[in-house]
Amino acid sequence: MSSAVLSRFGLIRMSGRDPHERHRVASPLELFFDLVFVIAVSQASQNLHHGIVEGHAAATTLSYAMIFFAIWWAWMNFTWFASAFDTDDWLYRVTTIVQMGGVLVLAAGVHDAMAEGEWATVTWGYVIMRLAMVGQWVRLAVSDPQLRSVAVRYAIGITVVQAIWVARIAFAADVQFWTFWPAMVFEVLVPVWAERARNTPWHPHHIAERYSLFVLILLGESLLASANAIIDAINEGEHIEGIVGLAAAGLVLAAGVWWMYFSHEYGDRLDSARTGFGFGYAHYLLFAAVGAISAGIEVELDLLSHASDHLNAATASLALAVPVAVFMFVVWLVLLRTRLSVTASTVFLIAAVGVLASALLPVVTVVGSAACAVIAVVALETHRSRAAQVG
Repeated sequence: MSSAVLSRFGLIRMSGRDPHERHRVASPLELFFDLVFVIAVSQASQNLHHGIVEGHAAATTLSYAMIFFAIWWAWMNFTWFASAFDTDDWLYRVTTIVQMGGVLVLAAGVHDAMAEGEWATVTWGYVIMRLAMVGQWVRLAVSDPQLRSVAVRYAIGITVVQAIWVARIAFAADVQFWTFWPAMVFEVLVPVWAERARNTPWHPHHIAERYSLFVLILLGESLLASANAIIDAINEGEHIEGIVGLAAAGLVLAAGVWWMYFSHEYGDRLDSARTGFGFGYAHYLLFAAVGAISAGIEVELDLLSHASDHLNAATASLALAVPVAVFMFVVWLVLLRTRLSVTASTVFLIAAVGVLASALLPVVTVVGSAACAVIAVVALETHRSRAAQVG
C-alpha cells in the first residue's frame, strides 16, 4: 500500500524506528496502557493476600505466579514492540486500546482463577491482548519488506500459542494447570525464535525507562493497598501502636525497593539481543516480587489484628520476607552485580539473606526486613560515593 493511500486514511507506514533516537521517552499512550495494568496487578495482589490469610499460601502463591506471567508477558511484548515500531496513528492507538480491554477482562477473572481454579475469563482476556499484538505484527509485515520475516514469525508463533491457550480451557482444572507450563514455555520461546530472522530495532534507553516506570507503578499500587488497609485498621481502633510501626516499616521497605532499583541507569547495559532478553525476562520475578510486597504487609496487618484463625506468624513472616528477598537477589543479579565492588556486593547479598533470616524470628520480620533494606541502600550509596570520588 502506497504512502499516499495510507495518508488518505490517516495512517503512517509502520517500520522500524531509530534505536539511537535522541530524547526518546515514554508516550502518553504507553503511560495510559500501564495504568490499566495496575488494575490486574491489584487484583492479583489482593487475592494473594486473601489466599494466604485463608490458609492456602502455597496454592495461592502458585496461582499468583501464573496470573502474573500473563500480566507481565502481555505488558512486556507490547513494550518492546512499541519501542521499535510505534507509529502513534489512529489504528495503532485503537489496537492498543483493544489490548487494554483484554487487560480488563483478565482482571475480571483473577479472583475466579486464584480462588476457584476457573481460568476461562483470564484466558480470554489474555488471548484478546495477544491477538491484538498479532494484528500489529501483520501490519508490520505488510508495511516493511525488510522486517517481514521477523514480523511473520512473531505473528505465526503468537497465533499458534493462543490456540493452545484456548484449547486448554475445554479440559478439567487439573489438566489446565499442568498444561499451563508447556504453554508458558512456548510463549517465551516465540521471541527467541522470531528474532533469529532479524533483530527488531528497540531503543535501549526507552526500554530502560519503560521498565523503571512500571516499577514505580507497582510501588504506587503497593503503597496504596497497604495504606488503605492500615488506615482502615486504625479507624477501627485496633492495635494502634503496632499498626503505626508496621506502616513505618512498610514505607521504609517501599523506599528501599525504589532506592535499590533506581541506584543506577540501565539503558547503556542493553547493548545486544542477549542482554535485552536477560533484562526483559528476569523482570518477571522482579515485578512479581514488588507486586507481592503489599500482600505481605497486609498479611502482617491481619496477623497483628488477629483477623484470621488460619494465619500463623511463620506464614505471615514468609509472605513479607520472601518477595523482598527475591527482589533484592534479582536486582543484584541482573542490574547491580557488574556495577558494584566485591565489598558492596557482599554487604548487599548479606542484607538479602538477612531478610530471609528475619522470617525465622517472626516477631522481628517486619523491622528486620526494613533494617536489611536500609543496610543494602547504605552499601549502594557508599559504593557510589567512593566511585564518584575516584572518578
